[in-house]
Amino acid sequence: MTALRYDRPEPTEFAPFYAGYIAGVPDGDLLTILEQQGRDTAAVFAGLTEAHGDFAYAPGKWTIKEVLGHMGDAERVFAYRALTFARGESVPLPGFDEQAWTPASGARDRTVADLVDELAAVRRATLALLSHLPSTAPLCRGIANGREISVRALAWIIAGHERHHLRILRERYLSSDR
Repeated sequence: MTALRYDRPEPTEFAPFYAGYIAGVPDGDLLTILEQQGRDTAAVFAGLTEAHGDFAYAPGKWTIKEVLGHMGDAERVFAYRALTFARGESVPLPGFDEQAWTPASGARDRTVADLVDELAAVRRATLALLSHLPSTAPLCRGIANGREISVRALAWIIAGHERHHLRILRERYLSSDR
C-alpha cells in the first residue's frame, strides 16, 4: 500500500485567510510533520503548573488552558471538514466562532494535563483519519464557512494553526522574561 500524500495545496484550494497557516508549515511529508508536532506540543506543556495554565498575558486574552482547548476544538473542526469532503458531501458546512466557543468550552475549569491529553488524543484521531482516506481524498473539495476548500488544505491548516498558536504561546505566555 502506498502512503497517502498531502502535497502543499495550491492557493486556489483555500481562502486567503489560511495562507499564513499553510505558509508556516515546513516542507516535508505532512503526516510525519503532524506526528512530530503532536509530540513537540506535548513536550511544550509538560511540567506546566496549574498556575501557568490560568495565565493570560493581558486582560481579555485567553488563558493557556483556553488556548489548549481552542487548539483541540479547531483541529476537530478542520478534521471533520476533511472527513466530510473526502466522503463527497456537497452540503456547505458552517463556520465556527472561536470567540464564542472558547469561553463555553469549560477549559478554565480543567487541568493542564487533561487538556494536553485530550489534544494528543485529537491528534491521534486526526492522523488515523488522514492516513487512511482514499488516495483521491486530498484533492476533494467542499464548502466550509462560505468558501471552497480542499481536504489537503485542511490537513495543512491543522498543522499551521497549531504552529501559529505555539508561536504565540512561546512569545506571549511562556517567555522567560515574564
